[in-house]
Amino acid sequence: MIIARTIEALQKAKEALDGSIGFVPTMGALHHGHLSLIQQARKENDYLIVSIFVNPTQFLEGEDLDAYPRREEADRKICEVAGVDILFMPTIDQMYERDELCIGAPAIRGYILEGEKRPGHFDGMLQVVMKLLNLSSATRAYFGKKDAQQLALITQMVKNYFMDVQIIPCEIVRDDKGLALSSRNVYLTEEEKQRALSLSRSLKRASKMVMAGELDVRTIKKEMMQVLSETDRVEYVAIVDRDFNALESVEIGNSIILVAALVGKPRLIDNIWI
Repeated sequence: MIIARTIEALQKAKEALDGSIGFVPTMGALHHGHLSLIQQARKENDYLIVSIFVNPTQFLEGEDLDAYPRREEADRKICEVAGVDILFMPTIDQMYERDELCIGAPAIRGYILEGEKRPGHFDGMLQVVMKLLNLSSATRAYFGKKDAQQLALITQMVKNYFMDVQIIPCEIVRDDKGLALSSRNVYLTEEEKQRALSLSRSLKRASKMVMAGELDVRTIKKEMMQVLSETDRVEYVAIVDRDFNALESVEIGNSIILVAALVGKPRLIDNIWI
């Protein structure tokens, strides 16, 4: 495995690649969710590039940029064992200049749900993802469905800017109790982990209601809120179509049910695709 810490080193390492390239961008602190993306990319491509970069432009003032978990040595070993060909680990100075062009999230879909709670977050996310997709020369890039709105906006960016890369959505990975895996889960105490399970339980409740024939969004959301009473604060419960338009009635095969809530200090998100 080649470790590239500069753009020049990455470009030199890519010269030896002759075939399809799978790419998995991460912010490190790798867990089994990341590993599932890496494993899928490894199976579906001739070569595999993984990036680790904690992107400052997608963190808002007061968020956990400085405290975000960093485990470089452990991450390097995980990538090596998983068969990564190139591990790209740039510095901020490598990725950004002082006065840059900016990419803006769409005016509607970029400022609802996560975009409303974290205004400007998607601008920074799209900016760095475009950079990384261009640098990697990826044939396919892999993103988890847990960040469903992020996934939708990246897919839109690739379409709107005619980028030659295929975006591959990957299923959410959960622990044995149902908690969606996240690097921020390390902040949870054992008691908070138990209460955090209310997110996945609320989604299971919604899924069962839909399977039983209940499609009314208001009724489903009311039931979900009761389950989410164990959290410290619910930020939103939303039911949208795959284009993130709000729905009044669940559309089977075209709906996403999303939830965001605080449990202790961590802010957690989860969703289910119906």
